[in-house]
Amino acid sequence: MDICRYFLCFTMFGFVGWAYESLYYSIMEKKLISSGFLNGCICPIYGIGGLMLSLLPGRIENPIQLFFTGMIITSALEYAVSVLMERIFHERWWDYSTWPLNIHGRVSIISGMAFGILSVIGVKYIIPETFSTVEALTDHVVHITAIVIAVLMLVDIILTVKNADSFTDKLWYVREQSKLFEEGGTGYRLMRAVRGQFAGEDDENGIIERIKRRLRR
Repeated sequence: MDICRYFLCFTMFGFVGWAYESLYYSIMEKKLISSGFLNGCICPIYGIGGLMLSLLPGRIENPIQLFFTGMIITSALEYAVSVLMERIFHERWWDYSTWPLNIHGRVSIISGMAFGILSVIGVKYIIPETFSTVEALTDHVVHITAIVIAVLMLVDIILTVKNADSFTDKLWYVREQSKLFEEGGTGYRLMRAVRGQFAGEDDENGIIERIKRRLRR
């Protein structure tokens, strides 16, 4: 495929990622939410991740192997992008500091598992279908569509960077994300319920306290 076709695949993967995150936050907040760094309906990190995972079809077929491979690839990408975005914009665009088994608040075992599951779905279904669809388009349609999307995305990036002072309002979901596993949060209550199934009340409290002490280190 030529570069324009790869770019269209990138944008389609980015759209799927935007839809996934927007749906998640819309359900959590009980209202329509448009997630992501840009104002448009594309999350570039998912576009990059999709292209990276596109190297896997035909190489790894076992779903379990795909899960762990995808988990490692996407978590490494998430960590790298988190560092890069923070150095450029001096803001955290996601924060797992209160989540169990996190690394510097940039990645966590839970987010990694979610991305592992998405990787299996992507490699098995989304990526092959996307490449097949894009390859079926004529060169004329591909080139025009790629140019239009590239121009719109460039304008979106310029406006986003120009309005960097408004990032504080845009990053409300980071604060909500960090509260998920704080005491009283949905994730905290879920962990407490799961632990309660395998331990007595005293043991459960002890486990939770040890987890909280670990997270505060």
